[in-house]
Amino acid sequence: MQTNRKQTALITGASGGIGYEFVKLFAQDGYNLVLVARSVDKLNEIADEFKKKFGIDVKVISKDLSNPSAPEEIFRELEQASISVDVLVNNAGFATYGFFYEIDLNAEMQLLQVNVLCLTHLTKLFLKGMVKRGSGKILNLASTAAFQPGPLMAVYYASKAYVLSFSEAIANELEGTGVSVTALCPGPTESGFQQRAAMEDSKLVSGQKIMTAETVAQIGYRGLFENKTVIIPGIKNKLLAESVRFTPRKLVTKLVRSMQESK
Repeated sequence: MQTNRKQTALITGASGGIGYEFVKLFAQDGYNLVLVARSVDKLNEIADEFKKKFGIDVKVISKDLSNPSAPEEIFRELEQASISVDVLVNNAGFATYGFFYEIDLNAEMQLLQVNVLCLTHLTKLFLKGMVKRGSGKILNLASTAAFQPGPLMAVYYASKAYVLSFSEAIANELEGTGVSVTALCPGPTESGFQQRAAMEDSKLVSGQKIMTAETVAQIGYRGLFENKTVIIPGIKNKLLAESVRFTPRKLVTKLVRSMQESK
């Protein structure tokens, strides 16, 4: 792993789940941190913990990433503080669950703002500086959901398909620049994600042994520094993602619908 106290990692959704596990990993390797989430109290607790433990600088930025102005506000605040971002971890995201025609439109628009538009905007803002310096890393949190349509989570699955496609495309564009882009595609993960989406009773997660946020973050962290473009944690998840290519799309959609339904 790279260890350089002068380098800074920005992590969105840093207050819990996979994001918090990334915070731990970067802190252990001596990175200064910029932590972004809505809960300022939780972020301040985390900042105090890791500043004392590792002697690093930690900047807390409390933002609601469903607000379209948030990415620009984050970028300007760091610019004014003369903080360059060497690693951008676009971890923040959430899902909605249910029939598309029944889900509140505002919730779906917020999902797209956080999962797609904010991720794209932050990448655009920080990538130019990385290319200019000739070094940098971006990790975008996609999902195994990116590989197929997802009835009952239609907008979420579509948002992660965007993240995967976008990440692979710009990773190709950046070859030879010293900047790498990685899409991390975990399957169901113990992270509080299911509770927020109100899908704890779906067959996909209920009663299933699923990967911990700590394990997902560790696999993603290693792959990021190995400059991997796509990371799918776990053999079962890899097989499922690959099998989609050889299965009729209509059948894939039916199978996903079956897994998403409540027990």
